Amino acid sequence: MREEFRSELAIISRSLVNMSEVVCGAMRRATSALLAADQTDAEEALATDAEVDAYYRIIEDRVYDVMARQAPVASDLRLVITTLHMAADLERMGALAAHIARSALRRHPAVAVAEPVASIFKEMGVVAEGLGVKITKAMSARDIVAAAQLDRDDDAMDDLHSKLFSVMFGSDWSAGVEAAVDAALLGRYFERYADHAVNVGKHVVFLVTGESQTD
Repeated sequence: MREEFRSELAIISRSLVNMSEVVCGAMRRATSALLAADQTDAEEALATDAEVDAYYRIIEDRVYDVMARQAPVASDLRLVITTLHMAADLERMGALAAHIARSALRRHPAVAVAEPVASIFKEMGVVAEGLGVKITKAMSARDIVAAAQLDRDDDAMDDLHSKLFSVMFGSDWSAGVEAAVDAALLGRYFERYADHAVNVGKHVVFLVTGESQTD
């Protein structure tokens, strides 16, 4: 029974890593679509959202099945529940990438971000991709060092988010109200993506050490 339980957890863990890789690719394509008005990248990022949702349903079903058949307790129950939380955060990350892709399509064939903030969104995309790579590494290798680094990257995203608003509210902003609203929403999507990545990192640390991380 114990060996069966470990085997089921290994399958769930592999699915989480695969899900993370898909999410990372979706954000990369969504950012490309945003900065270059690339319709193909935007549509592929949107199509990927369905794949992310499918992974979430598979993981959720497996988790509930394990709980029903194995009735885990104590540390085993912690493992199972935490994997479900990780999947939920990854699902939200995929949804946020899809929001960015939709924004790119809505403004197509024009670029969806105003020129004064384009470089900021490019940096946000770089940070977001780095976060995706690190959570994938953290989950696949149970790497708490990579997981701990996510907080630093989240700080970088928060700084870019603040910089975005500084530009938008600056006296020389000339891109108009509509562009400012678009930028504010997009900035929020990137910022929330980073927050969910940090959550995944905290879950990894909890799985490995049994200790909860607090802000």
